[in-house]
Amino acid sequence: MGLPSSLSYTSIPMFAFIVRRLLLTLPVVWIVVTLVFGLIHLVPGDPVAQMLGEGASVGEVEHLRHDLGLDRPVLEQYRTYMLGVMHGDLGQSFRNQEPVTTSILTRYPATIELAIASTIFSIILAVPFGIVSAIRKGRAADRFIGFLSLLGVSLPNFALGPILILFFSIMLGLLPVSGRDGFLHLILPAVTLGGGLAAITTRMVRGSMLEEIRQDYVRTARAKGLSERAVLFGHALRNGLIPVITVLGLQAGTLLTGAIITETIFPPS
Repeated sequence: MGLPSSLSYTSIPMFAFIVRRLLLTLPVVWIVVTLVFGLIHLVPGDPVAQMLGEGASVGEVEHLRHDLGLDRPVLEQYRTYMLGVMHGDLGQSFRNQEPVTTSILTRYPATIELAIASTIFSIILAVPFGIVSAIRKGRAADRFIGFLSLLGVSLPNFALGPILILFFSIMLGLLPVSGRDGFLHLILPAVTLGGGLAAITTRMVRGSMLEEIRQDYVRTARAKGLSERAVLFGHALRNGLIPVITVLGLQAGTLLTGAIITETIFPPS
């Protein structure tokens, strides 16, 4: 039995689009890996000397460098590394003395958890603030929310984190600084990481709502006698969130990279 015509016409182009996008990521990943590999070799310093310490003898340094393959030509090291990457072997961590894959599988779930919590926090904060700011355009509430948004964009993670620690952990003793044992341990790092995103999203929600409120279909809905709540939440907000959701998806990578700095301030373990 064949697939329905509607399903076949819609699923095949979508599948082709997904496959094409996945194929386009391969050269991007290769370029990024190559650039990182090259930059690591351009950075001053000897990782072997750092691993063994200043008191290590020349023989010990040379022996470890040979074991790690760092005494071979750079192109040969690159070839060996790329072959390992293609087989799922990311090599050995010089810092942790364990496979890089093990380090990622052990530590990255906490990073993903923090990124998801930060996204949820930014949505919970930004959507109502953006709506209020759009409805109260030019009034005190709009100006106050605009000030908070500007503050959130201007304050970096490494400055906001210590301020939150000082106030909520040291002075009030309400929230823990480190650990990964429950919801309370996620509050401070989620606020620190999601603060900037919440500020940007608030301005986006405000702009989208103001644009949608001026559309003809909103005026038509009001002319039909719908309540202001139904017009705002049932029509304007539904369409206004489309670009916001798109930007939130694009910010996912930024959250995952920004979580590294946040986890330095709030170590998960």
